[in-house]
Amino acid sequence: MKNALKKYLIICLTLLPFLATSQSRKVSLFNADEFYSHADYHNALLNYQSALSDTFGIQSMIIPYDINYSKQRLKNKPTQVDSNHVVPIKDYIEHQIGMCLIHTFDYKKAEAHFSEKKTVDSYPEDLYHLAVAQMNMNHHEDAITTFEKYIASENYSDSLLRSAQLSITGCFYALDKTSKHEKVTVALADTAVFNRGTASFAPMYFGSENKLMFTSAREGGVLFDPEKQESAYLCDLYWTEMNADSSWNPARNFGRPLNSGQHDASGTLSSKNIIYYTRWNDEDRSEQSIYLARMVDMKFYEAFKLPASVNVPGYRSINPFVSTDGRTLYFASDRPGGEGGLDIWTIEIDETGNVTGEAKNIGRPINSELDEMSPFFHEVSSVLFFSSNGLNSMGGLDIFKAPYNKQNKGFDNPVNMGSPINSSRDDAYMIWDAMLNIGYFSSDREDCEAGHCYDIYRVVNEPIRIFLEGYAYDNDTGDPLPETKLTFKDIEFVFEPFEIMTDENGFYRTELDNNQEIFIKATKEKYFADAATINTKPITSSTTLIQDFYLNPIPQDEIEIDGIEYDFNSAKLRPSSKVILDELFEFLELNNNLVIEINSHTDARGSDSYNLSLSKRRAKSCVDYLLTLGLDEGRLKAIGFGETTPNFLKDEKKKPVLDENGDRVILTEAYINAQPDEETREKYHQRNRRTAFKVVGESFILKSK
Repeated sequence: MKNALKKYLIICLTLLPFLATSQSRKVSLFNADEFYSHADYHNALLNYQSALSDTFGIQSMIIPYDINYSKQRLKNKPTQVDSNHVVPIKDYIEHQIGMCLIHTFDYKKAEAHFSEKKTVDSYPEDLYHLAVAQMNMNHHEDAITTFEKYIASENYSDSLLRSAQLSITGCFYALDKTSKHEKVTVALADTAVFNRGTASFAPMYFGSENKLMFTSAREGGVLFDPEKQESAYLCDLYWTEMNADSSWNPARNFGRPLNSGQHDASGTLSSKNIIYYTRWNDEDRSEQSIYLARMVDMKFYEAFKLPASVNVPGYRSINPFVSTDGRTLYFASDRPGGEGGLDIWTIEIDETGNVTGEAKNIGRPINSELDEMSPFFHEVSSVLFFSSNGLNSMGGLDIFKAPYNKQNKGFDNPVNMGSPINSSRDDAYMIWDAMLNIGYFSSDREDCEAGHCYDIYRVVNEPIRIFLEGYAYDNDTGDPLPETKLTFKDIEFVFEPFEIMTDENGFYRTELDNNQEIFIKATKEKYFADAATINTKPITSSTTLIQDFYLNPIPQDEIEIDGIEYDFNSAKLRPSSKVILDELFEFLELNNNLVIEINSHTDARGSDSYNLSLSKRRAKSCVDYLLTLGLDEGRLKAIGFGETTPNFLKDEKKKPVLDENGDRVILTEAYINAQPDEETREKYHQRNRRTAFKVVGESFILKSK
């Protein structure tokens, strides 16, 4: 009996470590899942690795298969669990370890982990995650092959299919030589000022281009509980100012109450001395909100959270940016009603700096099924800079630009900024100075101990060269017009006007500066002028613009001014006539070398002397009105013809109607009276009652007074 009891105790003591280990593994796995559900992927990874370290009996344990949606952002679809499909718990833990590596952006380890294909049978989407890791490690050719293999498999997820297709497009773009801009230079910003600590990101101008605010996690930050918190891993807002020698002063923490002992990041200053910024805590990183803090003499009132029109409960709202006029707040949010994932939204700001009305999604083509964030609207060029992983990204987030189209009241298609601004990793928070010469952005392209460390980079843009070219044409014949003079005038009077001539083929080419709005007039003897306005402010990269000019020949005949009307039996202009003469004034301002006659005609009814007198008075009324608008009297002559020069018959295209001899049909009194009905006769009389102008000189020069 004693021997049997002794054997039993030995067995129990032998099994006790295994039972304890089993319990320990369960605790680690439980903790890992808890951390993972709260987006604390670093601690989740440590616990999954701990649970995996003891493999006793682990192969026999199984759990329901969980279709993973953690990487995709398509329309916020819920997690789905297939209770009929079970996987070994070892596969589950291996898969979760890989996902933690993806979520902590440690793509080097993620690529090595998923490439072993330990879990593909249980988790087919891990092939997709392998491709994502390869793409972010700049292994674009391998990523294309893996994405294509995933798409071709029978077990692909509909939710990840579109993302895989977009990623292939981005990989091909990264391999395309046109994506590389050799003359753009990117360098790490001053490490002593900006890139200290574990992370630095979100640069933003702080009142001027010589001051920057940014986010950093470093020693010496604001803490709520020093016993439990480490400043090196807690984001605060900082600012710095440039010296006369272009060096930067040491960064200064804004302090309390702007910085709170939670994560305070990604700020923007309005013209009303209000800082809008993002805040979240480590207890639930999935919920991030935008706060407002009012500043007076670099001191802050207590910050408060913006209302639900911006911060929808249960969703993230981050990366605020306020427009130069302080009237529009841009921000990123994964709230309902978007295209998918994080989208860029706008909301109006009232005079007090508070948001008003409802937020609006700026929609396509900016927002995609995946993530768009860190908006920055460059006021001078009217271009939106933002980051996205849902367009043709080279890997992770890429920086894009999209000009605002005033005519369509929306943004044009986004353009990838290419390398070296973009890399195979995350690139975001792009800002530029007014002239698009110097910019700053954030990237995690450099390896670091934590696997994902944002740093701030300074970029010097390539010289923006803008060429303008085109042809001058005869608008009637379509023939090119050689020796056409083009006069360039700056609307804002920055540079002196200059002239160029078209060559023997009617062609011209010239170089323009950026950040200008230019009025161009094309003139040639015996032709009316043509004009165009070229705006180089929205241009953010070297380009060639095309602008052709079409000049109409000056006719020998007079040109009718349609719509000129007078009161009955009077020379008084009606209001509608003045509108027509306003348009004639603009035409004569453009053609400021012309001398013209204003000719007035009557029909044949009434006495010759009366008609002549009335027509002279009517012509003079037109001239007098044009003089009040500012035309020089030396350019205008008023002539009344009475009934002496009847009009000629015209077709629907205003071309002369010819008789059997090829001559114009003149609307004489005899011809009109020969018409069979009163309606036609009255119509022809009306055509004779007209006001017209005729060019009688092309060499007028305004003499300065």
